[in-house]
Amino acid sequence: MRKFTISVDIGGTFTDIIVNEGNRIAKVIKVPTRIRDPASAVIDGLRLTGITHIDEMIHATTIATNSILGQYGLELPRTAIITTRGFADVIEIGRQNRPSIYDLGFKKPVPLVPRHLRYEVDERTDATGKILKTPRKSDLERIAKELVRRKVRTVAISFLHSYLNPGNEKIAGDFLSERFDYVSLSSEVSGEPREYERTSSAVLNAALSPLISAYLGALSAGLKEYGCDQISIMSNSGGLIRLHDAIVKPIKIIESGPAAGVIAANEFGRAIGDSRIISFDMGGTTAKASTIVDNRIGMTSEYEVGGLSNHGRIVKGTGYPVRTQFVDIAEVSAGGGTIIWTDAAGALNIGPFSAGAYPGPSCYGLGGTKPTITDANLVLGYISEDSPGRKVRLDTKKAAESLSLLGDPVKIAEKALSLADLEMARAIRLVTYERGLDPTGFALYAFGGAGPQHAARVASLLEITRVVIPVNPAAFSAVGLIQADWKYEEASAFPTELEKDYQTLISKIAGKNDAHALSLSADCRYTGQGTDLPVPVTRISVEQIRQDFESLHNAVYGFTLPRDIEITMIRVTSTEQRTKPVFPAGSNGSGGYIERKAMIAGSWTTVPVYIRGDLPEDFRINGPVMIDEYGTSTLVDRGWQAQAGSLGEIVLRRS
Repeated sequence: MRKFTISVDIGGTFTDIIVNEGNRIAKVIKVPTRIRDPASAVIDGLRLTGITHIDEMIHATTIATNSILGQYGLELPRTAIITTRGFADVIEIGRQNRPSIYDLGFKKPVPLVPRHLRYEVDERTDATGKILKTPRKSDLERIAKELVRRKVRTVAISFLHSYLNPGNEKIAGDFLSERFDYVSLSSEVSGEPREYERTSSAVLNAALSPLISAYLGALSAGLKEYGCDQISIMSNSGGLIRLHDAIVKPIKIIESGPAAGVIAANEFGRAIGDSRIISFDMGGTTAKASTIVDNRIGMTSEYEVGGLSNHGRIVKGTGYPVRTQFVDIAEVSAGGGTIIWTDAAGALNIGPFSAGAYPGPSCYGLGGTKPTITDANLVLGYISEDSPGRKVRLDTKKAAESLSLLGDPVKIAEKALSLADLEMARAIRLVTYERGLDPTGFALYAFGGAGPQHAARVASLLEITRVVIPVNPAAFSAVGLIQADWKYEEASAFPTELEKDYQTLISKIAGKNDAHALSLSADCRYTGQGTDLPVPVTRISVEQIRQDFESLHNAVYGFTLPRDIEITMIRVTSTEQRTKPVFPAGSNGSGGYIERKAMIAGSWTTVPVYIRGDLPEDFRINGPVMIDEYGTSTLVDRGWQAQAGSLGEIVLRRS
């Protein structure tokens, strides 16, 4: 019997579905995302595949982030906190970060748990992990009755210093788990120092648990008709986790979709021999950038859900902190559906709002009237009205009409795309220059529905000379899902005996996965600093880790300090490789083309338009030229040469 693995990536605009038969990609389908009912969009998309049996589904979704932002029309469940006496206001006090120093009207994010649902328990664990006082059962009984009376659905428990000794949290957790379906312990969700961040992580996990459980439950029920009972979820760290793990710890899938795109870029890079890669994913709603050095993906443990961003950087203090491992990604509001608008002074702006799938860009003909980046690309000839495999014909006239609301449609389109290019170049600078990396030494991997149209221009802004458009770029993040491996993570705070503590973590992971590849890291800082740097550990030695930290600190910040260095966290990650599909060889097409007019360097030019599937291997052509395919088009700008590679990739080089 043929084996079918399905990968599904739910984006802000489209849901991408890939059917993998055996070890090859058999079919790619895009359907509009249903913001309020994403599971039904997935099930309807599966019916379009024509298959009747699914062995495994691999999934990435943005429902966790969007639920916090209120974008799915779902209200967060009533959540309570139980914490150490005197610490009920930790999530409201937060840090003394003031993102807008001169804004007297700045307001912090509203705490997800109101003051009357924060409960204190007379318990205490000291800074060494010694339990001084255990919680009384009578106090827990009183609080439980109060929670029931106030119709609380989910509970977060965060006690002082529980990252060193979770004993008291487990006592409270065991008691409350008998009465509530959703109980999150901070020591299990994010067993790390910093009371505010750990408490915030526990609260977010508790608030998301009922929503994620309901969503994944509905998805699982819909898959029963296909005989599928194995569902894997992409985690923030770029590895797959089990369905149960995602339900128990939903904060681990907050950035699952963007992480999948980085995995895809890395695996495709391995296949064609690239090791230094900038992953550039421009979809319908946002553009994401990440760097890969020597086929190693950058990681971070700092993230804020719902935070404001400044050119891709999350502004600290504007969102809800989460402490867990994330692929290091910079994100900007520049996608195909990003709305173009003018402010009160008449200046042109793009984003942060998106037209989404419904009503979508004006050219979709679904009722959208506001101009978008997709409309601009269509008016300038960078995408076609009829694209291979697309069922809906795009309407150039409606696109021009929407742009005309702001001025001359061609000039507005050119300016808007220029702004989008600048925004995306800024995001790439954040993950290169600000990490001590020179982008000119990297290949830019461009994908997503809009990425290939902008890739050459963005690369020119950064003086990058090589761009790769991988296979299936419009659904490339879904490709990353079937290229991902299982990942297991263990961490421990403030190690006292480095080698012994690492071995303890390794033994924990060995129990989950016998055939594993291990990677070690340590979070380090100079004494007195408030933030850490994650340092890859090549040898378990305090001196070696300190040397590597100073080298990394100098590369990132440009200086070192004459201070002691402390290790705040040690981490062990185990990777279990999955059987992955091979990337198919390129086609042996005829290389035939048609022509259309496009705006090139400020003037209308008749350019050849090729169908990507018709390009033979090693086919070369100088720009300007367009290459159309399902879901996107590649603009080979003037001064660039395109070459078809052995695995179907299109490589652009500055000529």
